[in-house]
Amino acid sequence: MASFKPTKVQTYPKLGEKVTEDALYWKNYKAPVQIKEFGAVTRIEFSPLPPHNYVVTASTRIQVYGPHSQEPLRSFTRFRDTAYGGSFRSDGKLLVAGSEEGIIRLFDISGRVALRQFAGHSKAVHVASFLSDGFRVVSGSDDLSCRMWDVASSTELSSYTEHTDYIRAAAISRLNPDLFITGSYDHTVKVFDARLGGSVMTLQHGHPVESVLLYPSEALLVSTGGRYVKVWDLLKGGQQLVSLKNHHKTVTCACLSTTDNRLLTGSLDRHVKVYNSSYKVVHSFDYAASILSLAVAVMHFEDLVAVGMTNGVLSVRHRKHSEDKQETVGRKRRGPAYRMFVKGKNYVPKQDDFVVSKTIKQHLQKYDKQLKSFQVSKALDTALQVNVKPDVTIAVMMELNRRGTLRNALAGRDEKSLTTLLQFLLKHITDSRFSRLLMMVADIIIELYYQVIPQAPIVERLLQRLMEVLGREAELQQELLQVLGVLDTLFASLTPRKEVMGPTATPIMQESQLQAA
Repeated sequence: MASFKPTKVQTYPKLGEKVTEDALYWKNYKAPVQIKEFGAVTRIEFSPLPPHNYVVTASTRIQVYGPHSQEPLRSFTRFRDTAYGGSFRSDGKLLVAGSEEGIIRLFDISGRVALRQFAGHSKAVHVASFLSDGFRVVSGSDDLSCRMWDVASSTELSSYTEHTDYIRAAAISRLNPDLFITGSYDHTVKVFDARLGGSVMTLQHGHPVESVLLYPSEALLVSTGGRYVKVWDLLKGGQQLVSLKNHHKTVTCACLSTTDNRLLTGSLDRHVKVYNSSYKVVHSFDYAASILSLAVAVMHFEDLVAVGMTNGVLSVRHRKHSEDKQETVGRKRRGPAYRMFVKGKNYVPKQDDFVVSKTIKQHLQKYDKQLKSFQVSKALDTALQVNVKPDVTIAVMMELNRRGTLRNALAGRDEKSLTTLLQFLLKHITDSRFSRLLMMVADIIIELYYQVIPQAPIVERLLQRLMEVLGREAELQQELLQVLGVLDTLFASLTPRKEVMGPTATPIMQESQLQAA
């Protein structure tokens, strides 16, 4: 069976939309296959046993389909008027259905003629189901009565007349063969025990009840009617746990997915809602017409969601299991050959060719993007990461200083980020290429955090080490200056002096002097 864990979070293709794996599971259903029936599809039910055929009740026919068939495998047409509530027995071999004429018919799934007919209701029978023992049938009618029938003898065993309006919903206990639940248009849900001969619990839904549903544990009961879906705790005496109002029109049907018991509801507003374990809507299916019936089946290779509508269309959605997809993903697709990448690389354009230059898209680094969006503190944090070269970090600091936002980038830091910054200063402040800027950064840090430094022992120790490093660097610079002075004196003493001769008279000057004499 399919399984999924709704705790993991994945990113769906829509930008920024986060969905759980639970929601992604329902989004992966394929487009529906639509089958046209003879009238409104009032009930759909899957067989509990493989191959999980499903029975569809519509108009005066009940038809059985296979999971992949678009044509009925079997049709039961022995109804004079509208058929209602086709339901399988737990072994999938027998089928029971009510009708507008008030007669309940029992069919063998491999035959065509009714094996039994139960007559006793005076009005239409909308619900009929086998009890879990398989030997009794429960029916609910518009004559306000609920009756129990014996399959072997076709006789009525008991009749219950506690409802005051039409009975349109029923649910059978799989754990207790004498327990069943009915829902009526008198706004109530009643729990009956055949051994006690009447109802043992009454729940007030507040609206005409269209469907009732038991969880597999049978501790929780779901009732739908009006725009409301209500969940009741039977172990606490019928206490209402939650009331949901996610539909815009009457909720006509509900079912449970056997995969983690996800609740699905269908409504006249043309939507099927899927709820998670917290009863939050995780997905919604849209349909073309109002929805009257709904069923879900989980099989070995795929899952099915079948929906019946008022326009007589049966819509079936399929979903392949993830295990099958993993086999396809596991086969690595062969990439293009190397010659595809170098094709045309050495082509020399001819004289008449028009050459289109391809613009090369420049990808910004993360710190560049943050600088572009004025996230100065985050840009400095990114530049201080281990995998970033110190030249790049210094360039980011210089850019922040040029913008006048270096002080803002250094302010408001916690102990961890301040420790990273001081470690960078300790490592590179003695580098003559960076010392001027890093001295400025150190001054700003001391000015910003001098009041809170005693509260952070790690930061205090790093600042002490920084002061020691700067002290040693100052002493070294002083010694280097002294050595440089000695070297200058030594080089000056070793340079030979040249005698400076007076200027010699040029021939023109000599001639002018003779003329003057």
